Amino acid sequence: MTAAKPAVRPNVPHFSSGPCAKRPGWSLQALTDAVLARSHRSKIGKAKLKRAIDLTREILEVPADYRIGIVPASDTGAVEMALWSLLGARPVTVLAWESFGEGWVTDITKQLKLKDVTVLKAGYGELPDLSKVDPATDIVFTWNGTTSGVRVPDASWIAADRQGLAICDATSAAFAQPLEFGKLDVVTMSWQKVLGGEGAHGILILSPRAVERLKTYTPPWPLPKIFRLTNGGKLIEGMFEGETINTPSMLCVEDYLDTLAWAKSVGGLKGLVARADANTKAMADWVAKTPWVDFLAASPAIRSNTSVCLKIVDPAVAALTSDAQSVFIKGLVASLEKENVAYDIDGYRDAPPGLRVWCGATVETGDVEALTQWLDWAFAKSKAALPKVA
Repeated sequence: MTAAKPAVRPNVPHFSSGPCAKRPGWSLQALTDAVLARSHRSKIGKAKLKRAIDLTREILEVPADYRIGIVPASDTGAVEMALWSLLGARPVTVLAWESFGEGWVTDITKQLKLKDVTVLKAGYGELPDLSKVDPATDIVFTWNGTTSGVRVPDASWIAADRQGLAICDATSAAFAQPLEFGKLDVVTMSWQKVLGGEGAHGILILSPRAVERLKTYTPPWPLPKIFRLTNGGKLIEGMFEGETINTPSMLCVEDYLDTLAWAKSVGGLKGLVARADANTKAMADWVAKTPWVDFLAASPAIRSNTSVCLKIVDPAVAALTSDAQSVFIKGLVASLEKENVAYDIDGYRDAPPGLRVWCGATVETGDVEALTQWLDWAFAKSKAALPKVA
């Protein structure tokens, strides 16, 4: 007999890992001051974009001498701009422990066709051996593996006196985890993750060392206009003052400004990190007392506090084939969506079968706590439907 449905439902059932939940209390009324039907290059349009850059610096605590630009194509666009514009001057070390890191390996080895590349890999739930990173090389890595729930614990493994550049895809870490900018030369993100902004725009942050590379190194391959950060050997400074390469959605910019204002109201970076940590603690407390589930990342030191990835360890389900486990999980997830208590929490398509619950700063801890009870209900319901084995 299936257990009774829980009495308490999450007020907001949005636990997708991207685009993520809007900030608490959000409504379309927050966008009424958007600069619409005006050029993004008008005085008021550029002021909005510059304000977004300035607030990003303030809340993320980005050093004053780092450049911040709004670029096309979300975090992916920002990473590609960095890879195509900066790599090739030195050997490269690429770290991969989930699907997005694997994507950067593919771009570097098969699209850019760089030859002097060291790839350090680990399976889902683990990290590569960070001690093997050569500081003489450029380093490309994700700070937080969105599809594996694994993050680097800190930046102590990046040499302060490194010769190469450290290029960090931080899209599901920024605004929820402290980023050690002194160890990072390129940081990329989108505002659709931790802050729940609308998609299609990326953020590119460059250290003085990265800017110097751009000024002194010309890649041997042609660069599309959308990737170009320099002109005549000089950095296109306007790009970091609100003059975007392409036409941004000023509606999305207004949405970002609204959420940045909310971020300030909850205590800035410290407050955002605390909210994500509280959400993940609620999940950890539940996992600790729940025999059918566990974290995909075995070590607490490397577990993400945003994209929480879970695996089902119940013997009856764990004994199923991978395809059968996927079917089981799809049924579990569908039952939660039907009840309007959780949307889009199945694991990423390239990851091992499992669940992925977004616990970033815009999610309320009470909703996470309510969700855990519904996860127990959905699991019991799905397990009861499994064929009985004699």
